[in-house]
Amino acid sequence: MLYLYAKALHIIFMVCWMAGLFYMPRLFIYHTEAKQKSAVEYQVLHQQFVVMEKRLWWIITTPAMCITVATALLMLYLSPGLLSQGWMHVKLGFVVGLLFYHFKSQQIMNWLATGKSTWTSSQLRLWNEVSTIILFAIVFLVIFRSAVDWIYGVVGLLSLAVLLMILIKLYKRYRKTHNEE
Repeated sequence: MLYLYAKALHIIFMVCWMAGLFYMPRLFIYHTEAKQKSAVEYQVLHQQFVVMEKRLWWIITTPAMCITVATALLMLYLSPGLLSQGWMHVKLGFVVGLLFYHFKSQQIMNWLATGKSTWTSSQLRLWNEVSTIILFAIVFLVIFRSAVDWIYGVVGLLSLAVLLMILIKLYKRYRKTHNEE
């Protein structure tokens, strides 16, 4: 029964964590694009984005990450046989990637707050899709678990990555043509 409570909490806080990871790069993009405004407008926007980013990060995203990891560790403790399954090793590899993404996003947030970020809005749009790709990989891996389905999952994941890149490029082109008008 404790395992099921841990699993439910794990899923709930994973959703909260992912929501933060999805929204934070959007704030980074808007924060970066605010530099195109006048100095006065940028200063006001910069201060507001710093507050929004810190609140999202420290009140929602990071606590949700901590609870997600804690409940995962509890589930592995309660069901150690999971660690003998190959798909779990791959999943944990993706989770490590997601943790790297989390802390790199924190670094970007700090750079933006101090005015030291060199990331462009286009780079941040690509960065925004990394967590989506990792989420797809983890969910498909947990659901399918078998090697044959995993091959289809990798092909699907790569296809998703290519599709996202194409859509980002098309959106950039669309914005460029509509901003010139």
